[in-house]
Amino acid sequence: MTAPETEVSAVAAAAPATGADAPPRGRRTWRRLRADRAAMAALAAVAALVAVAAAAPLLCALEGQDPTTFHSDLLDSARGGVPYGALGGVSGDHWLGVEPGTGRDVFARIVYGARVSLGVALGATALELLVGVALGLGAGFGGRRADAVLSRLTDLSLALPSFLLALALMAIVPQSMPRPLLLACVIVALNWGNVARLTRNQTLSLRSREYVDAARLSGARPARIAVREILPGLAAPLLVLGALKVPLNMVIEAGLSFLGAGVRPPTPSWGQMLSSATTWFRADPAYVAVPGLLLFTTLLAFAVLADGVRKAVDPRWSDRS
Repeated sequence: MTAPETEVSAVAAAAPATGADAPPRGRRTWRRLRADRAAMAALAAVAALVAVAAAAPLLCALEGQDPTTFHSDLLDSARGGVPYGALGGVSGDHWLGVEPGTGRDVFARIVYGARVSLGVALGATALELLVGVALGLGAGFGGRRADAVLSRLTDLSLALPSFLLALALMAIVPQSMPRPLLLACVIVALNWGNVARLTRNQTLSLRSREYVDAARLSGARPARIAVREILPGLAAPLLVLGALKVPLNMVIEAGLSFLGAGVRPPTPSWGQMLSSATTWFRADPAYVAVPGLLLFTTLLAFAVLADGVRKAVDPRWSDRS
């Protein structure tokens, strides 16, 4: 579940080169990103997903359905609960058909499920960056003892069998705790290590720069130097790592929900829909295809966008283009 070490190495390449003490300017980075057609298409897809998730209540109101109402009259009991009609019962009232066995509207569950899947992924990514940056700065800028303790803690986090621990934690936590919040917290607790390691390595490199030495000689406190001088230099690699972590966290959420350790019904989730679809893929292939294709497209869009961001913030890439 933890991102591979090669991912952190690739992200580290996005840090400013030795000859460029300041991070890439926003306009220059945006110009490079805008020139990448694949990245812009991926950005448009991600923006559309965020808009759909934000407008889920409005979209369901336009359709006239909700994600929890059962429509048993639309199911063929003689065939075990398969929806009447083609493509899972697609109609003017149910734009993507209904769920087999329950009759709940698939479109409503998809758009509300996007809220859960995307919300957990974005929330977990933001918290991972916050925790990882704080601990990484402490290790890289806090002296030998702090570096030794925090580095060993980071190594321990990276060595843990994260997915198995996530399953165990999700099973023992009380049911009263909101599952999306719990999912985000579990993902953060087990996946902050690579952010901390990247931050620590980049901090060790940046703290020897001339502008950091100048700030130190001027009497600035270590905390001020870390925030005002070191953090801006970390923006580029952390931006790339954050873009890579969003799809990774979506996969984790989908996997946990698929195994029954994520959000619980009636709260919709794409992973939960895929889990229930495994028993219906022969009788109703459309029910498997809709959440599966959406999850695949979303992960592909985030991956392409992350690659485009890496190219935009990497000065060595701009030299090649």
